[in-house]
Amino acid sequence: MDPRPEPAETQPALTRWSHAWRYALCGLISAIVWGPVAAAEWREQPGLFTVELALGVASYVAVWFRRAAPVPVAVTVAVMSALSGIAAGPATLAAVSVATRRVVWQVALVGVVNVVAAQTYAMVAPFARSDPTISVLVVLAVNAAMMGWGLYLGSRRELMWNLRRRAERAETEQDLRLAQARTTERARIAREMHDVLAHRITQVSMHAGALAFRDDLDVTRLRAGLEQIQGQANDALRELRDVLGVLREDGHGSQPAQPQPTYGDIATLVAEARTLGLDVDFADDVDRSTPVPPATGRTVYRIVQEGITNARKHAPGSVVAIRSSGDPRSGITVRLANAVAHRSSAAPGAGLGLVGLRERAELRGGRLDQHTDGSTFVLEAWLPWAA
Repeated sequence: MDPRPEPAETQPALTRWSHAWRYALCGLISAIVWGPVAAAEWREQPGLFTVELALGVASYVAVWFRRAAPVPVAVTVAVMSALSGIAAGPATLAAVSVATRRVVWQVALVGVVNVVAAQTYAMVAPFARSDPTISVLVVLAVNAAMMGWGLYLGSRRELMWNLRRRAERAETEQDLRLAQARTTERARIAREMHDVLAHRITQVSMHAGALAFRDDLDVTRLRAGLEQIQGQANDALRELRDVLGVLREDGHGSQPAQPQPTYGDIATLVAEARTLGLDVDFADDVDRSTPVPPATGRTVYRIVQEGITNARKHAPGSVVAIRSSGDPRSGITVRLANAVAHRSSAAPGAGLGLVGLRERAELRGGRLDQHTDGSTFVLEAWLPWAA
């Protein structure tokens, strides 16, 4: 639960109009209380008449500072109202202001002082005498209504304050959720972009480096190499467009994106790597009686793709051994191993591919490990079948 706010936090700001209507209401209450006895006091008790006017003016001045010192002002004005019917209006305003604070001892103190003051004025002023019991009951009823109205206003102000706080907190939490969603989406896009482009761009870099190194190629062979680089660059652009189509959520005016890779596409990936000169030993021992779920297959595909890309960049010329096994009960395990080379290609790397793959595997409920076994670098991952 939210802590209870301080009274100053829930009180509305006082404008000129707020002061005006409050003082007008005080004037009306003062007229109702003092009006019936004003003429009689002027004729029979001029001293009391003068005291009424002096205390009344003083009470209207004092009540202006009720928010700065609520209880002292309320008690002081209530005491003034014991000898001045004019002070009844300011006493009512000050008492209601204290009641809106909803502090029990303050409400009780001010309420008792007002009851005593009102009963005293009823005895001092030249009212037509009536049954004392009725007079006491009227005073109690009026003061109870007055304090009850103040308690209601305070409760309503606190409720509105809590609602505003909750609305502000909800807006803040919504902004945080949106920011987190944007961060997550950016990370997902970064992983997809890396997985798709690193493989193709590495191929382009290696072929371009080979052409730059060879100075004995004739025009025909040079043109064939450049055409191969162009084809690989076009493949990279096409796959980039496909990924952006999948990640784009609005879909306005865009063509349907190409399907994402599945487990069955790994064989094509391996065949492509072999045609580009990489020695790949691939063994697929996965139980194919049940189709591999698309999400799991796509993750395995990305792991194999990243392993091939890393081997091409960091261990060119080495044999890449890929073993994939599993079934619906035990999940899928994929293991890639290649020799640790002392030289690597000139293709730069951000070093974030395996980090992104590890995050992807963990999001699917699996794990990804990498280690060096003697002179062999091993990348091994396990994923639950229904990731």
